[in-house]
Amino acid sequence: MDAEAAVRSTTDRTMMALRAHERGGPEVLVYEEAPRPVPGRDEVSVTVRAAGITFAELTWPETWESHGVDRTPTIPSHEFAGVVTDVGPGVTDLAVGDPVFGLAPFNRDGAAAEFVVVPAACVARKAATVSDVDAAAAVLPALTAWEALRDQAHVDAGQRLLVIGGTGAVGAFITQFAHGMGAEVTVTVTSASAEARARLLGADNVVVTARGSEPHDLRGFDALIDAAGSDVPEWMYAAVRPGGQLIVLQEPPSQILADKYGVTATFFVVSTRRERLEELGALLAANNVDVAVAQTFPLSAGRAAYESGSLPKPGPGKTVILVS
Repeated sequence: MDAEAAVRSTTDRTMMALRAHERGGPEVLVYEEAPRPVPGRDEVSVTVRAAGITFAELTWPETWESHGVDRTPTIPSHEFAGVVTDVGPGVTDLAVGDPVFGLAPFNRDGAAAEFVVVPAACVARKAATVSDVDAAAAVLPALTAWEALRDQAHVDAGQRLLVIGGTGAVGAFITQFAHGMGAEVTVTVTSASAEARARLLGADNVVVTARGSEPHDLRGFDALIDAAGSDVPEWMYAAVRPGGQLIVLQEPPSQILADKYGVTATFFVVSTRRERLEELGALLAANNVDVAVAQTFPLSAGRAAYESGSLPKPGPGKTVILVS
């Protein structure tokens, strides 16, 4: 093998990535050369073009271990868009060159790298009219919102929905999607500027209130989705009509309070299914979804991207890593 071929062979086996070799916050992240992953059965390799950040992922147990086994060095950022580079055995519905977006399982390496390998069921084709940045920014919060509405709250036209935090990362998509479904959407926000944004997103009614304060006269809703925080005060249970749905995204709700008010209270965590990803892809392609992107960083500045989570953001929306 000549020298040029040897260099090319080595390059084909490695990639640049953002990795952590020990548990910690952004300070443990290092931009470095890493082994390039190879797809196994029912998996695809994707050349990453953009990767969305969820700042809290560095605190999740799944980031650092899988089934109790340490998996460092680990690559963060599980929301991505890119192009299929290789397909493993058993994959017949995706091909090399397909533009895709998706969500890597949280207990395996993410997409803050030049390549990511994921189960084929975790990606869907991306329309050429949807930018890689928008797709990467939308996939986790928008998929969470879509599944909460479709699979948990079963929202339909004419129903009354209350969204707590209707302009946040997930709440903004809930507000838009529920409006598109024909529901009557009431949202709570914490500032006048957020009130204006909520109305632009399609909210029919907006209540400005401090988090932790009890708004008045919020009763009789068919469903309530708390997209703002972990504390679920009693007034939220009381706001839902008997037989209605209370959906919580942060921690399990109180079954005692659910029984007291006769509501079904559910703790919900997003699941990655091709069917829902394809539906989300169609919504994004229709070009009527507002995807907010607060800021972008190159992959080489990935550590700074995660450090920005403790700083004021220049605007609403996701922080996205630009990979290629």
